[in-house]
Amino acid sequence: MADSPSHKFGQIIGNLLEELIKPEFLKFCKDRNLFLDTQVERSPARTGKKVSWEDKYGNSHDLDFVIEKGGSKDKIGKPVAFIEAAWRRYTKHSRNKAQEIQGAVLPIADKHVWDAPFLGAVLAGVFTEGSLSQMKSTGFEILYIPYESIVLAFGSVGIDVRFDESTPDATFKSAISSIQALGDNEWEGLKDTLQQSAQGNIQKFLNALVKKLDRLISEVVVLPLHGQEIFFSDASSAIDFINQYDEVSGEGTFRKYEVIVRYTNGDNIDASFKDKDSVLKFLAYLSEQ
Repeated sequence: MADSPSHKFGQIIGNLLEELIKPEFLKFCKDRNLFLDTQVERSPARTGKKVSWEDKYGNSHDLDFVIEKGGSKDKIGKPVAFIEAAWRRYTKHSRNKAQEIQGAVLPIADKHVWDAPFLGAVLAGVFTEGSLSQMKSTGFEILYIPYESIVLAFGSVGIDVRFDESTPDATFKSAISSIQALGDNEWEGLKDTLQQSAQGNIQKFLNALVKKLDRLISEVVVLPLHGQEIFFSDASSAIDFINQYDEVSGEGTFRKYEVIVRYTNGDNIDASFKDKDSVLKFLAYLSEQ
């Protein structure tokens, strides 16, 4: 599989996507004193080039882009954005890829829930509306570059990449050879064509990133909860109790702190803590943001 022409073409598209979007992310991070982690050497912060993050279950996942606050080449910072990139040619593979991205990123985001990170996916090729909606429903922002945009970009330098499952390997190999033979100016021209066709979608994605990461805390609500836990065998009994409960004079043993953090962009973080030390640790973490 690793040596198949279709796989090599997928790697070419992956590199093209990175070259297209990475400069945008670098500029975004530079303007905000954030660190963009990609697949490069980052010793002593980590060994190897892989952008690996552990999820709440202890599993490690390799990602494409992670934006960190307080990060540097020497230090891993707080993750404030997880962004994956993917290419798929056929609709039958699109939902599986969407689920694969969700399965990797969502458990990592759950582990870092105090940071309420941005979740993004840069997708190119053929993705069904169902697969895109599925990702959006779980909090992902999508930058989608349709298959036709890829075809037009390569067509601008005279290379036909309109392939399907019946395309002979020889045709694939010929196109790949033509791509590898492109000069720097031709490659830059190809990227410019793709950039122009996708500019609206790129800007929309970046606007969502700005909205998420430029947010400020607008309000912190702390609710110390007291009262005796009362158990009911059915909902009707609970309803009867609530109807008769005196909210004015209610008192009892301290139970927990409920904290609601509201941000200027509409985000909320809801957290519960059993003791003062835990809630103070959480609030101290917030104060560093």
